[in-house]
Amino acid sequence: MSETPNIPETLGFAVMTVSDTRTEETDQTGPWLREAITADGHAIVDHAITPDDIDAIQAQMRAWIDDPRIHAIISTGGTGITGRDVTPEAVRPLFDKEIDGFAVVFHQISFQSVGVSTLQSRACGGIAGGTYIFAVPGSKGGCKDAWNQVLRHEFDRTHKPCNLVELIPRLTER
Repeated sequence: MSETPNIPETLGFAVMTVSDTRTEETDQTGPWLREAITADGHAIVDHAITPDDIDAIQAQMRAWIDDPRIHAIISTGGTGITGRDVTPEAVRPLFDKEIDGFAVVFHQISFQSVGVSTLQSRACGGIAGGTYIFAVPGSKGGCKDAWNQVLRHEFDRTHKPCNLVELIPRLTER
């Protein structure tokens, strides 16, 4: 039984791999992320591999935002600076609010792993329709930095002084 009303006991996640080239057989970051999320006690409600296409990314995101079982969406891939990298352009218009601090903290942590090459990532986070959305790099290292060093802590209801879980009931208040 949850200590605070309306805070789910288990969080539901959807994981999207954004790629024109990865398949279920060749995707490494999506399966790794799903395993890490479940190892931390959360549920994977759905997952998909979506092409580097703004309309396709947004269509899948909207379906997941509308699913009350999904509290958070994490996409991996498409956050770089090449021509086909369009994940930030796809997700930012969906945000009701952007979580600017996510990118700041992610880059601080990523700098420890890859140095100034972190500037090539456009990782971002926000809230859409009461659902958290985080777009993280498609590299396994970038994905691990995002989950292990940032998101797993914020999605841990015991993390203090505060965490994203305790805010879920208030995300759609006006």
